[in-house]
Amino acid sequence: MSTRQRDVIISATDVLRHEPIGKRIRAEVDAITVVDTTEAVLVWEPRRLLCEYAVPESALDATLRPHDTAADPAPPAEGLVFPGVPFVAHTADGEALDVQVGDRLLAGAAFRPADPDLAGLVVLDFDAFDSWRHEDELNIGHPRDPYHRLDTFAGSRRVRVEYDGTVIADSTRPTVLFEAMLPPRYYLPREDVRVELTPTDTSTVCTYKGRASYWSARVGTTDLTDVAWGYLEPLADSREIAGMVCFDDSQVQVHAESS
Repeated sequence: MSTRQRDVIISATDVLRHEPIGKRIRAEVDAITVVDTTEAVLVWEPRRLLCEYAVPESALDATLRPHDTAADPAPPAEGLVFPGVPFVAHTADGEALDVQVGDRLLAGAAFRPADPDLAGLVVLDFDAFDSWRHEDELNIGHPRDPYHRLDTFAGSRRVRVEYDGTVIADSTRPTVLFEAMLPPRYYLPREDVRVELTPTDTSTVCTYKGRASYWSARVGTTDLTDVAWGYLEPLADSREIAGMVCFDDSQVQVHAESS
């Protein structure tokens, strides 16, 4: 009996995993470079969906001290550990560490796994550092998973977006974005949107697509907050969606023709 590939991937999350990447990785704190190495390894703690950078301890230009874990939250007792669960909620055996950079203390920002295959490495909390670069490019959001794929394709299927029977966008020239383990997303030209989009202060970051801007819309007497988003200056992997908008299908109905 065939097994869905996604299920195979999910079934492997219960174990500690790692992958050497060969990239030059740099991290800064207060404009001080504290990591600069080509020997970084990606590490996924058990049940975690996102990886973190692990670097040779000798490549970390900072002082490591034992971290007091008394106030740290525990990870979920079972199931996947989704983004948003703090780095300090470890699911692997090892030693939690503070990172001291000059006068600045990054509490619990490092972890020394108790695993012989990761000896000499410390896993670092991406969010605790001011900035990261892979080679010379800024790395935002979180470390990139080398097995996470993103594809964009120009399409001609008709895509209609409705709210309570009112068509708010209608296009036959979508750009369809396929991202690993996520549903297809239909990015539409702004000219094919029939309602006025009002920018909001909301902003999110995707390590693969870049920084997203959000818009609200009014349909009849209903205000739809952050109902659409788009990437004004997307990263290279998704440059085809620059300036286009995608609608939140939890607020509106997105209908895409099957052919």
